[in-house]
Amino acid sequence: MQHTVSDLVEKFQLLPHPEGGYYKEMYRSTELIQLSALPERFSGGRNFSTAIYFLLEQGNFSAFHRIQSDECWHFYTGQSLHVHIIHCNGQYELIRLGNNLTQGETFQAVVPAGSWFASETVTGGAFSFVGCTVAPGFDFADFEMANAASLCKQFPEKSELIKRLCRF
Repeated sequence: MQHTVSDLVEKFQLLPHPEGGYYKEMYRSTELIQLSALPERFSGGRNFSTAIYFLLEQGNFSAFHRIQSDECWHFYTGQSLHVHIIHCNGQYELIRLGNNLTQGETFQAVVPAGSWFASETVTGGAFSFVGCTVAPGFDFADFEMANAASLCKQFPEKSELIKRLCRF
């Protein structure tokens, strides 16, 4: 069966995401990790884990941002998703999330905590439908959108990519 963006938005009741695309939180653990058991980068207790559906259509992008937890991405359907990561040490990595394993794509990949990352549907693709699992669980207090000028100053060799995939 061929899925469309509108079918998926309706079926999964997806909402606009602040970084771009659509999302729906599908899971939030009921148990909490107390602040005293978390690294200092956290400002409060966190759920053990959270999971969302995430839909990105061609012509839109998930802007560079970072969170304080590891984020595991899972490919479901549509076209490949490119996840651009600038690691804390400045190293760049491109993850090709998709189902064409012979072309270097993978079904799952992890973005390490604190890394700047952005994503986009592969050129020519209509959409990418993926999932993201975060542990410790996602909290908007841990979410930081990138400023293109500041990020370009830190990583000048990636200025073109950063300017293309930032919202401000």
